[in-house]
Order: sequence, then C-alpha cells, then structure tokens
Amino acid sequence: MEGTANCDSDRRFEEKTNLWKMGFTCGHVDCHKSYRTPRWSLPPFILIFLLLGCERITAQSPSSSTDQAELDDVHFHLTNYIQTGTDIHDFVNIMGTKVGRVAIFGIPLQQEWSYQNSGDFAPTYYLQTDAPLYYYSFTDAYIAMAYRSLSKEQQARFDPMITGFNPADMYAADHIRRVLKTFPGVFSGIGEFTIHKEFVSAKIAGETATLRNPALDKLLDFAAEVGLVVLIHNDMDVPFAKPGTEPAYLSQMKSVLARHPTATIIWAHTGMGRVVRPIQGHAAAIEAILKDPQFRHVYFDISWDEVAKYLTATPESIRISADLINRYPDRFLFGTDEVAPSSQEEYLRVYYQYDPLWKSLDNDTREKVRKVNYERIFDAARQRVRNWEAAHLK
Repeated sequence: MEGTANCDSDRRFEEKTNLWKMGFTCGHVDCHKSYRTPRWSLPPFILIFLLLGCERITAQSPSSSTDQAELDDVHFHLTNYIQTGTDIHDFVNIMGTKVGRVAIFGIPLQQEWSYQNSGDFAPTYYLQTDAPLYYYSFTDAYIAMAYRSLSKEQQARFDPMITGFNPADMYAADHIRRVLKTFPGVFSGIGEFTIHKEFVSAKIAGETATLRNPALDKLLDFAAEVGLVVLIHNDMDVPFAKPGTEPAYLSQMKSVLARHPTATIIWAHTGMGRVVRPIQGHAAAIEAILKDPQFRHVYFDISWDEVAKYLTATPESIRISADLINRYPDRFLFGTDEVAPSSQEEYLRVYYQYDPLWKSLDNDTREKVRKVNYERIFDAARQRVRNWEAAHLK
C-alpha cells in the first residue's frame, strides 16, 4: 500500500530501537529510506524530541492514496446475495490510488437455494429464482472482521455500514446498537437497506417493509442519536407506472424524511430502479426536496449502472442532470453500487459510464460529488459515532 499514515507496531518499535543504536531513522516503515546521523551520541532529550516529532508526523500525515485519489465511493457491496465476494485485501489493491475512501457493506438479504425451484442450479442473484430472500444478520460481523483484518492505514480508507437488519422489525434498532457495542470503532452508518424495491420486496420472507412502519422511525431515531449516516433504497414509484400518475412512494418518503430532521440521510439512486424509470419531472421532484429547508439533512447518491443509464441516455438528460447537480453541488454523492468486483476495470465501469456527466459539471461541483461531500459527511459521522461509543460502552 502507498502512504505512510500508519505503521505496524512491532516494526515501528524496532525502528525506534534502532534510533538509539545507530542514529536517527524516520519511523515511516514504508518510506524505505534511512537518514543516518554519524555514530556519535546525541543527548537523550534530543533523541526523545526527535522520536516524538516523528511520531507526531506519522499520526497526522494523511494517506497519500486518499489525498491523491480521484474519487470516493459511497455505495459498495463487498459480498453478493449468497454472501460471497471479493477478499477485502484484494479489494484494496483494486481501489489502488484511483479510489480514496469507500462506504463498504454486504447485502442484508440471502437468496435461498430451493431445490424444488431451481434443481441443481444454484442461484446467486434474486432474479435467477422464484425462491424467497431472507435477512442475513451475520453480514455485519463478516464486514467488521474483514475491516479489522486490515492495517490502520487501510482501515482509514473504509467506512463500514451496518445493514443486516429487518427494517420491518421493531427490534432493528436493537440490532444496530448490539453491533456497535460488539464492534466498537468500526461502523460509520447503516445501509444500504431497502424499503420498496422492484422485484425484491415481494420476495422477502415475512412482513413487508413499508415507509409507514414505526420500526423504520425507531431505527432512524437511533441513527440520529448515534450520528450514523443512513443510506436507504426506496423506489420513488412502482415498476411500469403509467405516465402522468403521482409517484406511489414519493409523498410517503418525504414524510419519513421530514420526521427525522437530525438524521443524515442519503437516498440511494435518487429513487430510481432497474425498471423504475425517472418519473415525469424527476429532476423537479428532487429539486423540490433540495430547496426545502426542512430537508437540508437529505442527500442523493447517483450510484448504479441502471441510474447512469438513465441520466446519460441523451444530451437532454445529461443537461438536466448536470443543471440540477450544479445548482445543489453539496447534496449529491457518487457511488458505484458494484458487487464483489474482481478487477478495477469492473469496479469502476459505472464511474466511467458517467464521463458525459463529469464533463458537464463545473470543476468545483465535480470535486464535491466525487470526493468532498463524501469526506465531509463521513468525517463528521466517524467522530459522532466514536463519541457515542465512548459514552455508552462501559
């Protein structure tokens, strides 16, 4: 890995020990350079000063891979619908120096393999079988342990999210609290979790999640208390809606957003889906939220290749999208919504799919959507969540 923000503790101890033996050496293991003084003895207080000074630089220096990166990713699934995926260490290499930070999570739903339905064919995606989906809470432990297996420098590039809960369950908030207490210092948010989603909602075993369920209010209240970022998937409309009709879930979603003004909420995909196309006046519906002061806590991500398909479909769609984002540059974030990629090319295909949009945004807006907004939101979340953990983990 590039960068020198953190060093292995044993190696650092050895480096510091060598200072006393052979003169001054920078404590940055990854520098691969030693600056050796002549073999004469420095006064102890000078050596201590040099040690502490080098340590202070090490602690405060940002990772070069983050500073020099071109983008951050607010929406990434490390695992798929059968809970397999990319090894997190391989994914760090896939990110390379191109991607700085990533909001990382699994998928809260497990696709059942029903032999009666698909025989020997093992489905890996929800569209490959009629068998149901069910909530898979172990995903949060898996993500936490994967994160903890990284070096401190690598961990600084990730913002893990809790997603293994049923939003129709009044105990969902208790699950989130339990995860935070079991894995302190790990998570920065919750999601992506789903309320209304084409083809998915109807397949989930048990009670169907809705925007009117008090369980959703309870977990959003808790997210606000802790400072967790909320990434929610909720289609604005039903599949194949008739043109000119009122979007099925827009007013309900706005009611939810209005009820939780202190929660930081990111509405995934701007409310679109695979076949839930932009409603007539989609940009106007989003702008109505963006310009309303009661929704100042609401953001939108433009993740998913299906969303990119719609936003970049024509010169007119690109112009409308760019005009909206340029007017509200602080309220949009980029995400890939990739699932367990095996290469950087595969991982960043959505990013490059948005090239026509990037070229249509002004420079300041482009940087905010690709990096600055992410870092502002998640830096604040990290601090708030760590403070909550410090106050409650006794």
